[in-house]
Amino acid sequence: MIRHLASRLFPAPLLSLALMALWLLLARSVSLGQCLIALALGLTIPYWLTPLRPARIRLRHPLLIARFILATGMDVLRSNLEVFTSLIAALLRIKPLPQSRFVVIPLELRDPNALAALAAVCTVVPGTVWCELAHDMRDLRIHVWDVPDDAAEAAFIARFKQRYEQPLKIIFES
Repeated sequence: MIRHLASRLFPAPLLSLALMALWLLLARSVSLGQCLIALALGLTIPYWLTPLRPARIRLRHPLLIARFILATGMDVLRSNLEVFTSLIAALLRIKPLPQSRFVVIPLELRDPNALAALAAVCTVVPGTVWCELAHDMRDLRIHVWDVPDDAAEAAFIARFKQRYEQPLKIIFES
């Protein structure tokens, strides 16, 4: 009973302590008034933000996680090189700039944490930008640096789903 009440009053005790300490540091005072304000902030802000906190994650498949991180890292390096060489070739007028376009990818992922991880991947891999997630979370629109035609778009979608979505689906949803 007391434990349940404490967890409702302090949904994130470390966040509460951090907010209180931050307030006191910013105020440069530990007067009674500042301590009361710090206490009020430390109690209310985590309580208000509770609905925004993601669900607890149970990560399984540690080897798959390691492979996913390594594969993403390799994609970052490869994409950096591709974007760099494309820009240099265009500046030297050897080749025109690649044809970029918006690509809509049908998603099977539903877990909010998996979608956040997918957004992070799209952010760090050069040449892709996360633009929009449909309200029903079934379609993802991203901007892709080099997709000259429909065949290349279909190949990109298949690779994206196989390389990023499927591992995240296994990691977060299985």
